[in-house]
Amino acid sequence: MAALRYILLAAAITLTLVLLAHLVLPARAPIPRRTGRRGRLCIAALTAVYAVAAFFSLGSARDPQRFCSFEAGESAVLALERETAIAAVWYYPGLSTGEYTLAYSTDGVTFTPAGTMPQGYADLFKWLQPQPVDAAPATAAYVRITASAHMELGEFALYDLQGERIGVRDIAGPASADALCDEADTVPASSTYYNSTYFDEIYHARTAYEQLRGVYPYEVSHPPLGKEILSLGIVLFGMTPFGWRCMGTLFGVAMLPLMWDLLRRMFRDDRVALCGAALLAFDFMHLTQTRIATIDSFAAFFILLMYLFLYRYFTEGRLRHLAACGVTFGIGAATKWTCLYAGAGLGVLWALHWIFAGVRAHRAGDGRRYARRLLGNIGFCLVFFVLVPGMIYYASYYPYGAARGLHGAGMYFTREYAAIVLENQRFMFTYHSGLVATHPYASRWWQWLLDLRPILYYLSYGDGTVSTIGAFVNPLLCWGGLLALPVLAYRAAKRDRTALFILVGYLAQVLPWVFISRLTFEYHYFAATLFLVLALGYVFDRLRQRGYFGIVYAFTAANGVLFALFYPVLTGVTIPRDYAWNVLKWLPDWPF
Repeated sequence: MAALRYILLAAAITLTLVLLAHLVLPARAPIPRRTGRRGRLCIAALTAVYAVAAFFSLGSARDPQRFCSFEAGESAVLALERETAIAAVWYYPGLSTGEYTLAYSTDGVTFTPAGTMPQGYADLFKWLQPQPVDAAPATAAYVRITASAHMELGEFALYDLQGERIGVRDIAGPASADALCDEADTVPASSTYYNSTYFDEIYHARTAYEQLRGVYPYEVSHPPLGKEILSLGIVLFGMTPFGWRCMGTLFGVAMLPLMWDLLRRMFRDDRVALCGAALLAFDFMHLTQTRIATIDSFAAFFILLMYLFLYRYFTEGRLRHLAACGVTFGIGAATKWTCLYAGAGLGVLWALHWIFAGVRAHRAGDGRRYARRLLGNIGFCLVFFVLVPGMIYYASYYPYGAARGLHGAGMYFTREYAAIVLENQRFMFTYHSGLVATHPYASRWWQWLLDLRPILYYLSYGDGTVSTIGAFVNPLLCWGGLLALPVLAYRAAKRDRTALFILVGYLAQVLPWVFISRLTFEYHYFAATLFLVLALGYVFDRLRQRGYFGIVYAFTAANGVLFALFYPVLTGVTIPRDYAWNVLKWLPDWPF
């Protein structure tokens, strides 16, 4: 098994080098470009197959939906159907934080402390078991739960020594106390990623739910629009893992036809576009990052869309595409600030476009007309890249205003609303610029380039098995794309506009992180991987021109093989530990 790991690693490196080596081989008769209806059918099929893989075992759709609301010091007393030994307890925390005290009684009068049930910020919307006072099973006919603060508690389940659920004949306490034992079919055999929040879902999924409930959100370190998009899934499928994850996964699926469209417009060949879209479909980071309920899926989607619109403006010259680019930029910025880095890349490309146009105008003696066009375009961009995005960003804070008692469109014109928006900007800047923390899977930007330090989202060991979710890039895409960048740099120096477009887009997503000293993770490289796909698409087209497209098919197929091999450790599928450690652990810090 260990030998197989090294064989796969050597094969990946060799194939990546062969891909680049073919660029310097003598050109044969070029293969003609091919576009048509078949390309659309192929990308539709690829998207459908990927959607099945992405939505497979995404999460439970049957978590508790009703919650008992406690006030500080308030108790609920459960009268059991029979006096019995309680061997296990499961509970499902809802909103708010604090701690419950668990106590047992045989007569309903005298209660003995049995344990505590923490409900910290990292415990919400996941299945937990109490911290017992005594590990030995206790006999009880009554169970009392006392809250230390205002909190919400979902299903509460008791099990006897035979593993059977203990029935409850009566519940006394808060008006909503019956919600504690009314969804018995939701209680799982164990707490896993499938039925509970994991990693940063404890922030983003919770915040999406809070915004729906009109509660001022806990997580305010990012703009609110991304959580609003997450909440659409919760509206459709409830506050369940499937509900809070499905929108990110859907956006991940939608990225494939967008990538195909951009590649097809760049290189005017369906095969190049399809192979490039397949690289995105086979990317590990793309799958993992769009299956977790965070806002990165939406940020990457809008970055890809804004660059697609800008490319269409450059090649078709229609202002509507430039306007759409600006609107998309505004939506992205209201989702996550990393879209501002992409916006800087758009600005650089726009400036270079007009510089090149100015050079051509000067040579043609058409300077006055050029100056009028440039001034008009600057005014247009001020509207669609400053005013409109600013309005979108400002309007996205509606849930914050509503949670503070403001209502209707009139809230936008109040000092209270403006103060909420401005205060959050100050907080976000202070938080991100001054964040000092450590994390066992933190990494720096230079480690992302080589896939050296993935981040572990979830890990659970069984008897000789492991279930894990890691976020890192398909090594063939990571290393092959990195090696393709010098090709783009060389071609950009030769005034190849497409190469320059891709290179600037990539650098806009990477260079800012070089100067950021705060805690960072490999998932911050997610948006940059879109440009690695485009970079390899550029290489694919060069190979097509030289008549070596077979190597493109081989490289794409190899990415698919690695995707299949690593799929379990990207999605939490339980596998033998030997397979994870001896076949998939190519580098020492890969988290299996």
